[in-house]
Amino acid sequence: MTLRAVAHTMTPISTSDGAGVRMQRSIGTQMLDHFDPFLLLDDFKSEDSADYIAGFPDHPHRGFETVTYMIAGRMRHEDHTGAGGSLGPGGVQWMTAGRGIIHSEMPEQEEGLMHGFQLWVNLPAKDKMIPPRYQNIEPEDVPDAALSGGGTAKVIAGTCQGVTGPINGIATDPLYLDVKLPAGASFRQSVTQGHNAFVYVFEGAAAIHGENGHVTETSGRKLAMLADGDEVEVSSRDGAARFLLVAGRPINEPIARYGPFVMNTREEIQQAFMDYQAGRF
Repeated sequence: MTLRAVAHTMTPISTSDGAGVRMQRSIGTQMLDHFDPFLLLDDFKSEDSADYIAGFPDHPHRGFETVTYMIAGRMRHEDHTGAGGSLGPGGVQWMTAGRGIIHSEMPEQEEGLMHGFQLWVNLPAKDKMIPPRYQNIEPEDVPDAALSGGGTAKVIAGTCQGVTGPINGIATDPLYLDVKLPAGASFRQSVTQGHNAFVYVFEGAAAIHGENGHVTETSGRKLAMLADGDEVEVSSRDGAARFLLVAGRPINEPIARYGPFVMNTREEIQQAFMDYQAGRF
């Protein structure tokens, strides 16, 4: 087995989206346009309601998937098909936009901490025009895996320590873990060779171990893109650490993206705008 060393680290940029929601973005910037199959990673965290209260009013998507994972706070999701739901701490929504969806994400609180992540995952060309699909996962349905080196992992997608997450039927065969390590603990996870993977530490500090004793320290809401290999090894230091470990099969197809649409050609992007404007979503 080969340990995946850190290939690059990326410090997120401060930005805003929707109607002015403040966030830290590490994938989907001028410095890192994408990390196939991942198109965007946003970390939104604030106790100031002015940073999130305007939310994400009605907006369209086509050609990819949005994954929202809440750590704290509550958001209301609704779409033009009449579907909707409330996403609270520990809840996940994996939305496959496919041929087109118009939805909104609005806070269900006026004060207090709001913290969560949104990940965009590309779809292969053959799936870009499939019907929209939702997988709404309640917090109690996200299983915990007890780690042999100490700590726990919430298993959203993929398998960890024999525990399989609730997300299924995704083209990129994703792994999505939320790992908590107490001080001095270590964690090992197999990751399919050839899949792209990253670690995003959002609490404390962690060390990522590569071959030949190579170690990279990371902390402070920083993205660590991993080189290829079979396993990921992460350890905490003097304090507890919490991080996302995400991996997926690269699609290796041309990407044409503009705002909320991700297709393979500019002509398909133009068609998406025409379909949206003509009410064909």
